[in-house]
Amino acid sequence: MEGIQVSTEIAGSRNHISIIKVGGYIDTTTSSELERALGALLKQGRFFIIVDLGNVDYISSAGWGIFISEIKSIRENGGDLKLVRMVPDVYEIFELLEFHHILDVYDTVDEAVNKFEMLEAAGKSVAKEITLPKSEPVSQPPVEQFATGTEPTEQMDDSKTEEKNIDPASLPVNDKIKMIIKTDPIVGALKIKRILNSAIYGYTKMGWFEVRSKLVELNLNSKVKRFEFANVN
Repeated sequence: MEGIQVSTEIAGSRNHISIIKVGGYIDTTTSSELERALGALLKQGRFFIIVDLGNVDYISSAGWGIFISEIKSIRENGGDLKLVRMVPDVYEIFELLEFHHILDVYDTVDEAVNKFEMLEAAGKSVAKEITLPKSEPVSQPPVEQFATGTEPTEQMDDSKTEEKNIDPASLPVNDKIKMIIKTDPIVGALKIKRILNSAIYGYTKMGWFEVRSKLVELNLNSKVKRFEFANVN
């Protein structure tokens, strides 16, 4: 397993925001370095923290545990911890674990810095209440998955499309995404991106960040929401 690179820098109009830049793999062997960097900031009373994961290819449970274990004390001190620039594979795990209920995520460092600045300027607390993921079991969807570069198989529920004489390729992007989720609500943003770029959906090309933004716009940015949508529609 590869190592880890950790560095810190400051940002913000008052230099009150700390940015931890991480590269490599965060696992049981390397997570202690990230933990030390975060702990050092907290001892200095720096509770406005951004963790830049743009160069992180993998995060194990030990790595996620560092963020989750510290977030409560950070917010109790009026601060917050925001994650930025997660690569698709890392975000897929983040979403699967339902950590978006606990931690805020941004596409860029500037977005996270601006969020801190805006809330502070408005005199609002930068922290949000911690809401844990729902514990109720959700009925499991079909186990069929879409491999990279493959088209949806015949096991997809094409009957609804045929009954309504709808050509998926002719639909607006939002409706294409909804159709994909109705067929397989377990898919995340990365797999939706791959499915959109298939023959049945007219080789619709979208970036991963674009798909993720669409899911937020449609209020389908969590596995629970996608299951609820698929079961109702």
